[in-house]
Amino acid sequence: MGDFGVVADVSAIVVDRLTRALEGLSSERLFAELHDLSEPVQADVPKLTVFLYEIAEDPTSRNRPPVRSLPPDPPTTRKPPMALLLRYLVTPWGGDQLTQHRMIGRALQAFYDDAILDGEELAGSLAASTDALHVTLTPLTLDQKSWVWYAIQKPYRLSLNYEIRVVNLDSLDVAALRLVTSRTINGAQRP
Repeated sequence: MGDFGVVADVSAIVVDRLTRALEGLSSERLFAELHDLSEPVQADVPKLTVFLYEIAEDPTSRNRPPVRSLPPDPPTTRKPPMALLLRYLVTPWGGDQLTQHRMIGRALQAFYDDAILDGEELAGSLAASTDALHVTLTPLTLDQKSWVWYAIQKPYRLSLNYEIRVVNLDSLDVAALRLVTSRTINGAQRP
């Protein structure tokens, strides 16, 4: 389960995974970096930018039951975590077209081969949790891709769109449960 920093933690995991995937691809040190694309990307060396462009609630995870604490903790109940979908735009920058295409190919390969991030791959508030992040290449039409680039006021570039689900954001709404210590049963007399 994740605290309020879970979105930042997932972004860092994605950047780390892509940076590891780019190792050995070129004689230059290739890497991925988190970037909001609001400023020009410094393309002095080839790199992949990772841009979180949308956060949405996962509709398939709604109406989950409350989470109850386990002994020996005091008995509590907590609203179920908010299940999030994070949508990322992965874009190559710098170098020549072939280098950019190789970086895109390596990103595709990395998330195809390791489409479920779990266990030791998780860091931050997700470290040592039983959560699993499912990484899916999201098909967008050319119009949808153009809309994303138009929204950030940049010219269209070749990029990949990935969706990561389910990112659980813990609720702070915790209620104490009262234990039943005794009960009384009153039997009604029949006439």
